[in-house]
Amino acid sequence: MTALRRTLKGFLPEVRARVEAALKEEGFGILTEMDVAATLKAKLGLEKPPYLILGACNPHLAARALEAELEIGLLLPCNVVLREAKEGVEVLVQDPREMFRVLPEATREALAPVAEEARARLERALARL
Repeated sequence: MTALRRTLKGFLPEVRARVEAALKEEGFGILTEMDVAATLKAKLGLEKPPYLILGACNPHLAARALEAELEIGLLLPCNVVLREAKEGVEVLVQDPREMFRVLPEATREALAPVAEEARARLERALARL
């Protein structure tokens, strides 16, 4: 799976705050949060290391994408995963360019400028970390 990634020193709460601040500077807000480790523990009794999935959205980019293709909501928002690694916290960001490859060619072409802008903004956010 293709993702934009970076591993940061520190603990998950601190890294999360840094990630959210960097995303905010690029116009993204967090719409959803899934605490996968907590859910697996509560539902299945499984002990897993911390693993968060944040749903990041840039409203301007989302509006442009929806104008081009109403069904694009199936691929929104951009997921950001934070998980513990030996070196610190790994930050994985869904690559919009790769995500849109599942779309028919004509739709993919119509959405290419949105995907490229989203990718550039996400890359800049990661670089700030």
